[in-house]
Amino acid sequence: MTDPAPSMQASYRHCESEVREADRDRYIASLFAPADRRPHLHALYAFDREIALVPHRVHEALAGEMRLQWWRDALAGEARGDAAANPVAAALIDTVARCGLPLEPLNGLIDARAHELYEEPFATITACAEYGRQTASAMLALAARVLDPAAEVGAASDPAGVAAALAGMLQNVPQDVARGRLFLPLDVLARHGVRREELADGRTSPQLRAAIGEIAATAREQLAEAASAWDSVSPRARTAFLSLATVKPLLMRLARNPDPLRPTGLAPWRRQWIIWRAARRGAF
Repeated sequence: MTDPAPSMQASYRHCESEVREADRDRYIASLFAPADRRPHLHALYAFDREIALVPHRVHEALAGEMRLQWWRDALAGEARGDAAANPVAAALIDTVARCGLPLEPLNGLIDARAHELYEEPFATITACAEYGRQTASAMLALAARVLDPAAEVGAASDPAGVAAALAGMLQNVPQDVARGRLFLPLDVLARHGVRREELADGRTSPQLRAAIGEIAATAREQLAEAASAWDSVSPRARTAFLSLATVKPLLMRLARNPDPLRPTGLAPWRRQWIIWRAARRGAF
């Protein structure tokens, strides 16, 4: 495979810089991948970040839908002129071609992110899990394909992505509530007697902690399912999963947090150490 043209190399460097600054876990994990595969991982992760930021960069859902449609058009080759001027789009399109990546999961990820434009909670935890499969699971599987074109990792990537998405959702509860948003599944909230007006007022409660606990338990179950399928992941594809090493410790930290509306998380140095240790072990 020939090296990308100088202009394309600049696009890849832009993606690397973006991931290094804004997605530290996956950037650290990518350093354990072969050097010739890293630019393509960075292109995928930069694209994922761009799509995830769309709901935060617009004030109206229609504007967000238009931005997401631009990405669909770019992937379809219908906005290629404009796409070439966008370094993330240019690098992603080049990565799709060079690595033989399917477009369906990329478009599915775009469709899933559109849900956030309307700031509507998920009706059920099953819907949350499906969102995780369309977003985090899809990125895991695509990254695995970049590392090993023959990789078939669905048995591990599907539950692993659900676990990561649920953990991220729980970590974002304080910020979401502060912005007047709610993405926690309504069936879980109802089951524990959590009232939405309490959340809107920024009030925590034993009921909310119980609901958070149920969602965290589901995430842990999904993570265990992914670990049980680890042997099905080829050695070349395993680097794609390294950033997941932080999910279990994060869930433990969230479980110890007495106030789900108070921000909590893992220190950057600890996250880096956890990923390094996972790379040494060869398992997340």
